[in-house]
Amino acid sequence: MAEPGRRAVIQYLGDAKNRPGPDFVIAQVENADDAGKGAGPKEIRELQEAGVDFFTGGNHSLLGKESEKLFAEPNVPAIRPANLKTEIGSGWKVVETKHGNILFASILGQTVSSNPAEIDNPLKTIDKILNVLSNQQLAASIINFHGDFSSEKRVFGYYLDSRASAVIGDHWHVPTADAMVLPGGTAHITDVGMCGTLHSSLGVKTPVIAERWKFGKSSRNEIEQSGPLQFNAVLLDIDETTGLARSIEHIQRIIK
Repeated sequence: MAEPGRRAVIQYLGDAKNRPGPDFVIAQVENADDAGKGAGPKEIRELQEAGVDFFTGGNHSLLGKESEKLFAEPNVPAIRPANLKTEIGSGWKVVETKHGNILFASILGQTVSSNPAEIDNPLKTIDKILNVLSNQQLAASIINFHGDFSSEKRVFGYYLDSRASAVIGDHWHVPTADAMVLPGGTAHITDVGMCGTLHSSLGVKTPVIAERWKFGKSSRNEIEQSGPLQFNAVLLDIDETTGLARSIEHIQRIIK
């Protein structure tokens, strides 16, 4: 979430005690720019230098000043939601790694957008993607589900159980305590949480939100810059011979 979130990622990944690091690092960057809306080339370069390999998106992905340009560039390792009705960029990509080809896909829940007409059905969308790749050998498939309702996130995970390596939920900015490998071998969590300021409302100054809530007046979000940071993520162990998960572990660290 904004500059503090990028700072949390850079500090955590750059800390020597967190090594040896994972084989591949994925970040959800829909809130990565300084305003917390979208991401641009500067933010992507900054996070790549910190060790992030690939970037997924959510409903704010294309709202930044340079976001459309970023996601329209085919060589950038980033995707916007696959079921968002737009011609800009791609909603899924297959990436070649030393462990084999990995599918990355972003999917929006049906309740995220203020205009449901902007979103295709999440279940039908992911089925189309997997059908296109049905004859391709994949070492892993990582699906990022960006949704409001816990029930929708849970159902989506079970819907893909045994068909994906992991279904990672987000959008709440608050982590849930339900990371598990489902019966068919798909790792799942309802919400992984955010990287950003700890003492905030989803990364925004709490007095701004309280004032808005109390008096019903519209106001601009102000990113909380001070205080300790939080780093939230999941660590996945995937068997590349089966494409299924061995384990999933939620990680939360407070960085002072």
